[in-house]
Amino acid sequence: MNSCFHHFSSSIKGLPIPRQFTFPFAYIPAKLSEVAANEVKAYVSLHSEWHDELAKGKMFGVLVVKNDRNEIGYLAAFSGQLAGTATHSFFVPPVFDFLDPEGYFKCHENEISEINNEIDSIQQSNAYFSAKSHLQEITKQTEEEVERYKLMMSVAKNRRDEMRSNQILSADVEKQLIAESQFQKAELKRIKARVTEKVSSAKKELNQIENEINALKRKRESLSESLQNWLFQHFVFLNAQGEKADLLQIFQKSSRLVPPSGAGECCAPKLLQYAYTNGFIPISMAEFWWGQSPKAEIRRHGEYYPACKSKCEPILRFMLQGLNVENSPLLMRASKKVRISILYEDDYFIAVDKPTGILSVPGKLEADDLISLLLQQLPHQRFLLPVHRLDMDTSGVILIAKSMESFKALQYLFENRLVHKRYVAVLDGNLNQPAHKVSFMFHGESHSGGLIELPLRPDLDDRPRQLVDFNHGKPAVTYWETVETKGCRTKVYFYPQTGRTHQLRVHSAHQLGLDTPIVGDDLYGTSEDRLMLHAESISFEHPFTGQDVFIHCLPPF
Repeated sequence: MNSCFHHFSSSIKGLPIPRQFTFPFAYIPAKLSEVAANEVKAYVSLHSEWHDELAKGKMFGVLVVKNDRNEIGYLAAFSGQLAGTATHSFFVPPVFDFLDPEGYFKCHENEISEINNEIDSIQQSNAYFSAKSHLQEITKQTEEEVERYKLMMSVAKNRRDEMRSNQILSADVEKQLIAESQFQKAELKRIKARVTEKVSSAKKELNQIENEINALKRKRESLSESLQNWLFQHFVFLNAQGEKADLLQIFQKSSRLVPPSGAGECCAPKLLQYAYTNGFIPISMAEFWWGQSPKAEIRRHGEYYPACKSKCEPILRFMLQGLNVENSPLLMRASKKVRISILYEDDYFIAVDKPTGILSVPGKLEADDLISLLLQQLPHQRFLLPVHRLDMDTSGVILIAKSMESFKALQYLFENRLVHKRYVAVLDGNLNQPAHKVSFMFHGESHSGGLIELPLRPDLDDRPRQLVDFNHGKPAVTYWETVETKGCRTKVYFYPQTGRTHQLRVHSAHQLGLDTPIVGDDLYGTSEDRLMLHAESISFEHPFTGQDVFIHCLPPF
């Protein structure tokens, strides 16, 4: 019996077997996957020797499969390494184990490490420090020498100018003054030439050492690139049609072209590879986080998460070929034909209630977006351009300009924070009142609530997710207040002062924010039928009429 194939210890009698395999980038786990994940969680909890490592956080995955005896069981995997190795008997092996101490990769990695040590040794040597210090000292001394002589020349020039202005000089005296000036100018050139030679000599001494360092760095870069390509070529994946492709071949067909570090070491590729290799039929899968959340990302202990985009999407697109996979929930939602409700219209712009699951502008999905639907609905209207955007899964008020002039005028209001917005959201948990309340205004009324200031930037390795980054993130500011709490859920109002991507979603879910994700947030929380976030109200002064505009749209939840 295959040691990585696990029979369910819990009863799965009566649980439905999915007709299609899980779409890995947006899913609600099948019941079979949840049972399998719970058994893996129990297994992990028993291993106290992993406690400290896992407390820092790691992704685990399960794949429900059917074996050649028609038995249903599951496979388990972890991302990367665990306890310094990629191989543990309970979990499926890596697609390619490059960690063998005597193997090609480790031997050549050691060679690169030796170069690193050599570079460090040179950079920490007395000779290197001495050469740098000597150059700095010579440069400072020569600069001071030149400046002293220039100062002397300036004093001498002032003296000559004063003599000429106060008296009529004889021809001999004037000749002496001219000769003095010419000598000083020539002497400055000689001083500059002399000091340049001194600095050049000091630079030459330092350059000899730095050339040695740079040569080692070029050698390291060449060895690293060669070793990386070797590694990519040895990560060979199967798909359900029995076809093979390595990482280089897979990523050359994607927009990224070059595989990122760690590609192929995540749970999903490991699980599918083992299933195909051993003749198992994949049924459903799920991945869950175990341990603390990273500071920048949002990961909650025990919660399920989709496969990452940068590392896994190109690989899984290949590996899933030949499987009957669920359609993307995003595409299914976006493909629904809906009528757009118009909330306000004048000669300059339209305000509409964007439904959830509709893109604000055309995107990668082959489905109608908000503008396309509006143009079908309003065939007489030739120019429609959204002034701002809402996430695909966020519903609510959005402004559409009828001309470029209107677009620019409304954009000016947004850019200068003269547009005030309120969102309503339902959070997945009981929310405590803010420790320190602040006062703010909305639509002429005073409000009191909490303040969240967490700078955001895109997660370049897993778009469209956003990260909290205090060094490189853009400022993101949100006021909030509690509306009501029912059961284990809390309704809140959000008043964003900035308009960053996923701002309210991250500010809700992040541990330094409200630490309570919005219901239905499949990126930062858990999937449900919809994201419970709605742009309810918008308020501003009309840029053409000067009248106060207040547009309100009740949420559908």
